[in-house]
Amino acid sequence: MKTLENQTLLYDEDCPLCNLYTTGFLKSGMLDQNGRKSYCQLSEEEQNFVDLKRAPNEIALIDNKAQTVVYGIDSLIKVVGFSFPVIEKIATRKPIHFILKKLYSFVSYNRKVIIPGNIKEENKLQCIPDFNYKYRFLFIGFAVTVTTFILFGYSNLILNFPKSTITRELILALGQIIFQSLFLLKFDSKTILNYAGNLMTVSLLGSLILSPVLILSPFIQLPQMIILGWFGVTVFIMFLEHFRRIKILKLPFYLSYTWVLYRIIALFLILNF
Repeated sequence: MKTLENQTLLYDEDCPLCNLYTTGFLKSGMLDQNGRKSYCQLSEEEQNFVDLKRAPNEIALIDNKAQTVVYGIDSLIKVVGFSFPVIEKIATRKPIHFILKKLYSFVSYNRKVIIPGNIKEENKLQCIPDFNYKYRFLFIGFAVTVTTFILFGYSNLILNFPKSTITRELILALGQIIFQSLFLLKFDSKTILNYAGNLMTVSLLGSLILSPVLILSPFIQLPQMIILGWFGVTVFIMFLEHFRRIKILKLPFYLSYTWVLYRIIALFLILNF
């Protein structure tokens, strides 16, 4: 593995996702041991040539000798491409680069709702991405779509449930956002959408946990006790994760109980109508 030397990635220390992949670059030898630095620890000299508005949105790679910076997907391509030139050649082709850039923005602008972390308020510099309505709505739409199709398949594995439809599961997924938002009307739109993003990440997590049973079901006749039990465990994990996120977001604790209430109401409607 070739090591890209005298280069430093500025990462968001409050983002578990950013910590994970930058640590991976160090351990794999793609970057030397000084190859990453927290954005919050930028020196005054570095602040003179690093775009402080752009860096929280697009991870910055500093060339320490030339004092130049590349941002976002280009910084990642440069790190990976130094060890794997073929990947760099493919990734820099216009159509592929365009797609990668959009995917990077999709993740970067939503990273605080995908994997939230506690913010260290004592830091003068905060690596918080700008609130982007377009990418937040895209993320919510993506999570709603995945959740809808997985729940549609899983619901039909439960023999005592009325037969599911895509429309029903879509209404339930969207209804959850609307129902929970009713308890946040005193907050501004950004807070509501930030919560909605976290809410749908929890739903997406639950869908991913249900997926193994859904994948196995065409090949193995699973007992109803396992299907129902796995669903119950999944809901419990989702509740714990929702509760954890509410604490991080510093939102009213009762949102976790209205989250449960919505599911009870939904189950009653499914079984009786």
